[in-house]
Amino acid sequence: MAMTKKNTTKISPPKLGPVGRYITHHYRHFNSAALIDAAESYRVFLAKGGKMMISIAGAMSTAELGLSLAEMIRKDMIHLITCTGANLEEDVFNLVAHDFYERVPHYRDLTPKDEHALLARHMNRVTDTCIPEMEAMRRIESAMLKVWTRADKAKKRFFPHEFFQQVLKSGELKKHYQIDTKHSWMLAAMEKNIPIVVPGWEDSTLGNMFAAAVIRGEINNVHTVRTGIEYMTWLVKHYTKTTKQAPLGMFQIGGGIAGDFPICVVPLLHQDLEQADVPLWGYFCQISDSTTSYGSYSGAVPNEKITWGKLGIDTPKHIIESDATIVAPLIFAYLLGW
Repeated sequence: MAMTKKNTTKISPPKLGPVGRYITHHYRHFNSAALIDAAESYRVFLAKGGKMMISIAGAMSTAELGLSLAEMIRKDMIHLITCTGANLEEDVFNLVAHDFYERVPHYRDLTPKDEHALLARHMNRVTDTCIPEMEAMRRIESAMLKVWTRADKAKKRFFPHEFFQQVLKSGELKKHYQIDTKHSWMLAAMEKNIPIVVPGWEDSTLGNMFAAAVIRGEINNVHTVRTGIEYMTWLVKHYTKTTKQAPLGMFQIGGGIAGDFPICVVPLLHQDLEQADVPLWGYFCQISDSTTSYGSYSGAVPNEKITWGKLGIDTPKHIIESDATIVAPLIFAYLLGW
């Protein structure tokens, strides 16, 4: 492993707003202290010139993480995004159909008949939030079919996020916007030209819709949408190029493929491509309420990743065992000076 010069950059103390001052005073132990440690370590990592990748799993877009995530992107605190297909599309669903969403605060009390009544109304429930099929999913399907079929006819291929960006750039959906655009992380990422990786996109509503279009014969080439392997080959090149200039850190929200996929780029480079001079991840934090147990890889502590060649002995490592919908916005508020 190539030696790197020790960074002697003098780090200024954090500039805290009301939220930051509150949590630094009250969050002193256990998971609350872990939150502060991870947030401050993130800030110091950026201050020393590091770049940060964020991975988004779960239903964080439906939880409206864009309220803080979009500003993190605009403030250059995020430099690469990996997310599930659900989080990619659900930010756009919320953008065009927010006023049609319904909240079900008593969701724990719903009976199977209650759930079926929601189905009959085409209201797809995500915990306490129902996404309207017609105003959100079908509206986006209609717009996406245009760019999919256009690319198919031209024998061109694009990544899933690139098709979304084509739709957003076209302005076709603007008349349907129902939230302040500054709260959409997809719009923020597009405006800042932040690269996006979407492993396993097929496991999403739009992925299903694309498959249906192929089956109906509206799309001839199933490879019109580029694949996860192509995302990985792109990521290998991006990671190699980025880390020649600055260390790259990883801030993982939840578990699953959104985080598991990109973190593997390092052992791929070291073990499969035998490029031992490529740096390890420079920072790691995972927010997860999954416990470490049989069958629960997402609950694995960061040290386990050392054995897989993903993290090093000295990599700053943090795990916050709590609800990401509570933790992530607080960390972002700390970093943004809110």
